[in-house]
Amino acid sequence: MLNIELKVNGTKFNVEVTPYDTLAQILREKLGFTEVKNGCEKGECGSCTVLVDGKAVISCLMFVVKAEGKEITTAKGLAKDGKLHILQKKFIAHDTIQCGYCTPGMLMSAKALLDTNPNLSEEEIRVAISGNICRCTGYQQIVEAIAAAAAESK
Repeated sequence: MLNIELKVNGTKFNVEVTPYDTLAQILREKLGFTEVKNGCEKGECGSCTVLVDGKAVISCLMFVVKAEGKEITTAKGLAKDGKLHILQKKFIAHDTIQCGYCTPGMLMSAKALLDTNPNLSEEEIRVAISGNICRCTGYQQIVEAIAAAAAESK
């Protein structure tokens, strides 16, 4: 077992892990960040997407020891001072949430995209979220919500 320090949503946590624990496992099971979903545990569905130093990462494929010393952001970390992030607001306004299972991962993929390119085409949005599977919405509302967030954040 190893003791490591993780910084998640601005808070530092000391946690005991094995070298083979994934970031998704530790975030959910030891630290209680249940918005990080373990959908496939193969890196195919995107439901466990978080930001690591601002980049979208499939956390079920990342060993937790690789995250030590890095800034980890989950969907809960998007809201600041009790106010929803623009993406969260637009996801609600555009009725993107049906079952909600994919929503945290979609939000994080969208956040990474907006942080790097606020001038988005529909095609760029679709490419950016292509690693996130949604079985409910058909994606159109999600694409529209991300485009609306990009337009408002300019």
